[in-house]
Amino acid sequence: MKWYKSLSFALLFLVTLANAQSANRFFYELTFKPKKGIDSLQKTVMILDVTDKKSLYRDYLTVSQDSILKITVEKMQKSGIFQDMSKVIRQPKFSHKIYKSYPTMKVQYIDAVLNGGRPLYLSYSEETKFNWKIENEKKKIGEYEAQKATTEFGGRKWTAWFTESIPFPDGPYKFSGLPGLIVKIEDAEKNYSWELKGNKKIENYNELSYSEQLMAQFGGSLKTTDITREKFEKTLADFKKDPFANMRDQLSQIPADAKMPGTDKSVKDFIAEKERETKELYGSIDNSIEILEKK
Repeated sequence: MKWYKSLSFALLFLVTLANAQSANRFFYELTFKPKKGIDSLQKTVMILDVTDKKSLYRDYLTVSQDSILKITVEKMQKSGIFQDMSKVIRQPKFSHKIYKSYPTMKVQYIDAVLNGGRPLYLSYSEETKFNWKIENEKKKIGEYEAQKATTEFGGRKWTAWFTESIPFPDGPYKFSGLPGLIVKIEDAEKNYSWELKGNKKIENYNELSYSEQLMAQFGGSLKTTDITREKFEKTLADFKKDPFANMRDQLSQIPADAKMPGTDKSVKDFIAEKERETKELYGSIDNSIEILEKK
C-alpha cells in the first residue's frame, strides 16, 4: 500500500498548499490581475506576521482554515472513512511563503513541489535592496497617516504609502526598507495592489499551519532546500505543467480496480480529476508580480 501512503501526502499537500512567542499579524487585501492583458480583477487576503527576529508573508487561507482542516482530519481518523478535503478546504491563490530576517531584511522565498507523493520545499535567498524615493506628499490610508514613496522593482514601477506610526520597516511581499510599515503599495498599471485592512496581536504564536504540523507528525520533512533562483523558477514551472510527474511510477502500481477508501470512485479516476483541477489552478494566474528577464 505504498502508493496509498504517498497519495495521502500528495492530496494533503495539494488541498492545503515554531516557537512560543507573540507576533503582530497585519492583514492586507490584495487586488490583482491574474491574467496578462486582461483587466479583470481578483481579490484575496495576505498576511504579514512580524516577530522580533523576522517576518513571514503568506496567503491567509493557509492558516484561516486550520480549524476546519483539523476537524475534518480528526473525523477521518475516528471513522476510517476517507473524505475528499478539496470539497471542504479552499486552495490558496498563492502557495509561496516569504521570510525576511531582521535587521538585514534578507529574503527567503519558499514554495513546494511534489516529490514521490510528499512535498519538497524549495527556496531561494536574496538580498533585496530597494532604491526608495521618499516624497513630501501625505494622505490618510484607512486609519493611518501615510507618506508617499516610489521605487522600481521586478520590472515594474511602484508607489508605496508608509506610516511611521507603525515602526516596522517592512511590508507585503518582498517590500521593505521604509521608515515605517507599508500600508499600501501598487504598481503603475495596477496589476498588483496591497492595502492594509487590519492587524492583531497573536500570543503563543506558531508559524506552522495545521497542515504543516500534520505533515511533520506523519514523517514529512519541512526542511527547505535552498537553490539558485534560476533553478527554482524552472523547477516550479515544470511542476505546474505536470504536478504528478514524480509520482508516475507509483501511480502505475495502483490496481485497476482499486477504489478510494469510503467511496465508489476508482483511485485512478480520482487522481485524474485532482490532476486536472491542480493544473487549472496553476494555470489561472500567469501575470507574475515580478517580470523576469528571459535568458
